[in-house]
Amino acid sequence: MTERILIVDDEKLIRWSLQKNLASEGYEVLEAEDGQQALEMLEDEGADLLLLDIRMPHKSGLEVLAHVVQHHPEIPVVLMTAFSSVEGAVDAMKRGAFDYLMKPFNHDEVLLVVRKALRATRLQRELALLKQQSEFGTENFIGKSEKMREVCRLINKIATSTATTVLVLGESGTGKDLAAKAIHYSSDRAAQPFVNITCSALPEQLLESELMGHEKGSFTGARDRKRGLFEVADGGTVFLDEIGDMGVGLQAKLLRILEEKTFRRVGGTKDLHVDVRIVGATNRNLENAVREGAFREDLYYRLMVIPVEIPSLRERLEDIPLLVTHFIDRFNVEFRKKTLGLTSDAMDCCEQYGWPGNVRELRNVIERAMILENKEFLDVEDLPHALREPFKDFDGSGSTGRTDTTGFKLPAGGYALRELEEQMVRQALERTDGNQSRAAELLDISRDSLRYKMRKFGMF
Repeated sequence: MTERILIVDDEKLIRWSLQKNLASEGYEVLEAEDGQQALEMLEDEGADLLLLDIRMPHKSGLEVLAHVVQHHPEIPVVLMTAFSSVEGAVDAMKRGAFDYLMKPFNHDEVLLVVRKALRATRLQRELALLKQQSEFGTENFIGKSEKMREVCRLINKIATSTATTVLVLGESGTGKDLAAKAIHYSSDRAAQPFVNITCSALPEQLLESELMGHEKGSFTGARDRKRGLFEVADGGTVFLDEIGDMGVGLQAKLLRILEEKTFRRVGGTKDLHVDVRIVGATNRNLENAVREGAFREDLYYRLMVIPVEIPSLRERLEDIPLLVTHFIDRFNVEFRKKTLGLTSDAMDCCEQYGWPGNVRELRNVIERAMILENKEFLDVEDLPHALREPFKDFDGSGSTGRTDTTGFKLPAGGYALRELEEQMVRQALERTDGNQSRAAELLDISRDSLRYKMRKFGMF
């Protein structure tokens, strides 16, 4: 990809000379005659490097530098000045400039600094990409359950395919955002931007402006032209979280992007073409939303070409020990602690809880316990009350042969949660003549969870 250099100088002759020399080296060169125009071009066109004069009318080079450092820290800035002030140049580099050039300068000097700045930027991007690929690849997904293995296989297939539309389904807290990142960073789009936005976080008009950008003066407060996320992510991936909450009006425009890969900025008259992979995610039942008229049917079927369903935590209870170990290791480093794990009773408590908040809730539970306690092994009393609630009546003080509301016999005297769980599983299988599906239904758990418990208790 040709690298783009933006030259910002109020002297036309300097811009012309630099443009001619850099273009002859194969760079794409843009020109701005003052700081304000430079910022507008940066938002509209983007750049890989700025050659920036310090003294200019309307907006100084240092003001432009401050803006770039704050809003575009990935873009290196090389300052140009005709004033032989080493102190000024050093001060500018302290503010974030990559390097400086003293006027008058020769072609070789400029080319050397430009190559050095772009090479440093490329190395930073490559390192960041390697880190992201290692962090978000499916090999880092925590879980050995068949459901999670199937999700990983599907994500890897999608990542290496030419599919440009994916829908990730799952309850809140299951990790839909991680699935979207895995799809991006495992694909040949990984070197290009991954941008995301939560569709429920903004009113429809602002969401449209964020996604598609807007022209100057297109609405109150639109003082400058702005590129939207679809333009920013050209060649990469746009992740639309909570897409089920997007307004119907904007859904029609999204459908056009999916079908034609074109859109217009808010207030614009020119069609813009982009190559992006769109990954939507929702915890809503979109079929119901279609029936209720809250979601377009044509958009629903367009998104559902390749659905990825992330299982809830209660559907993969066998993954809880692995997740607990992962979070304990993580927070040991973060909090400088030496927790070894959970007691068997605490682990049983975790495995029998419903986890409405899924993996996110489990992470929060472990984080809370490790913040408050300094034990080698976290016990039941270190867990939130909600996790202990299902067992509050089982304190060993009941009478012989007590029966719960489902008709299960509870043991008399003192007993551990693990023993109680094993007896409940055995009774369920006895009452259903070994029919695992019916036994799982009786226990209000999935068949996979039942089979995991049966293996844990050596029942097959």
